[in-house]
Amino acid sequence: MAGYLSESDFVMVEEGFSTRDLLEELTLGASQATTGEVAAFFMADLGAVVRKHFCFLKCLPRVRPFYAVKCNSSLGVLKVLAELGLGFSCANKAEMELVQRIGVPASKIIYANPCKQIAQIKYAAKHGVRLLRFDNEMELAKVVRSHPSAKMVLCIATDDSHSLSRLSLKFGASLKSCRHLLENAKKSHVEVVGVSFHVGSGCPDPQAYAQSIADARLVFEMGAELGHTMHILDLGGGFPGIEGAKVRFEEIASVINSALDLYFPEGCGVDILAELGRYYVTSAFTVAVSIIAKKEVLLDQPGREEESGSAPKTIVYHLDDGVYGIFNSVLFDNICPTPILQKKPSTEQPLYSSSLWGPADGSDCVAEGLWLPQLHVGDWLVFDNMGAYTVGTGSLLGGTQACRITYAMSRVAWEALRRQLLPAEQDEDAEGMCKPLSCGWEITDTLCVGPVFTPASIM
Repeated sequence: MAGYLSESDFVMVEEGFSTRDLLEELTLGASQATTGEVAAFFMADLGAVVRKHFCFLKCLPRVRPFYAVKCNSSLGVLKVLAELGLGFSCANKAEMELVQRIGVPASKIIYANPCKQIAQIKYAAKHGVRLLRFDNEMELAKVVRSHPSAKMVLCIATDDSHSLSRLSLKFGASLKSCRHLLENAKKSHVEVVGVSFHVGSGCPDPQAYAQSIADARLVFEMGAELGHTMHILDLGGGFPGIEGAKVRFEEIASVINSALDLYFPEGCGVDILAELGRYYVTSAFTVAVSIIAKKEVLLDQPGREEESGSAPKTIVYHLDDGVYGIFNSVLFDNICPTPILQKKPSTEQPLYSSSLWGPADGSDCVAEGLWLPQLHVGDWLVFDNMGAYTVGTGSLLGGTQACRITYAMSRVAWEALRRQLLPAEQDEDAEGMCKPLSCGWEITDTLCVGPVFTPASIM
């Protein structure tokens, strides 16, 4: 083991006991607490992160994953991913400082923000982070003055017009401007070592990756003509983090593999990276939120008749967190979260038109148009797939203080993690063997992974 993660960092889930069982115990304990204050909390299954990693290695064997820290900066996530050997993509000083504090070497860090403060460029230089990204002349000039030993990656724009989050509106150089930027870098004695892109989150068309890889090939050729030794291709992110996404991860991986074989074939000397956030953490986190208040509102207009025969009404439930905190996906991803009731209702219970609201202003609507049984103050609502942009972002969005996180992992997942990270010379007999992995739920497909995956220095 590399020593980032220890058994004291999480609750070990034993055979026959699931993380959902643990969640029910925690909500029961919170309800019975005598402090009088009941706050939302997260349940994080680190085994789900491990499973996602092995799936990634199986589907994209030529790509080295880096984790986008801004997506979820909780220590449990950072430690398990560091233990798995990932590099880290950091957007600012705070993120670089955080991953280095847990022991991640500077050689595994990318300062990925194309728009950087000069003070933070100097911080990267002082702390050995040498791989930086740029997409315009101003950023290039700032790095020349503040970090002359930096290795630069040119970020190019993509066609992300159909993506849910369109990053090319902010970041990325057009193909027409790339030669000029490469020429300026050469004149300034700055080494450009690669190309990066990002198709945007929620991209519905895997061919966007293929087109961007083809564009990157053109930029590589421009760089070679101008004397740059380019050896890094960064595929960015945008990979789905939940089952049932419009485009499956395996489908995206198939398109990427075909495009890499065509434009950057194996043996060409180019190191392929990807920066993943949602993919690793979305499905690993579940949040439990309690109802702190409720109000019944009679409907003036005739609508759905209640089974009890009483006048139609809608029920407004108030939660202790909202869209400016852990439910920010309502604002940014246009998602309507669907709650899971901790207390299972009977089939005889009538359903009422219901809405969920956070504690802030009149725009703090978490969900509406729901049909729920009669709930009460103190009842718990559970929401799955809550790992992306919910942890470490609340204070930035004006939300409440950070929620408590309970980390869990099955013993089988922990043992699989430990075996995968044994040095190759100690694990020769197991090389190439299929190792069954359980991460808190039954996995139908046995993942067959090759030798240990630990990214070397990116420089």
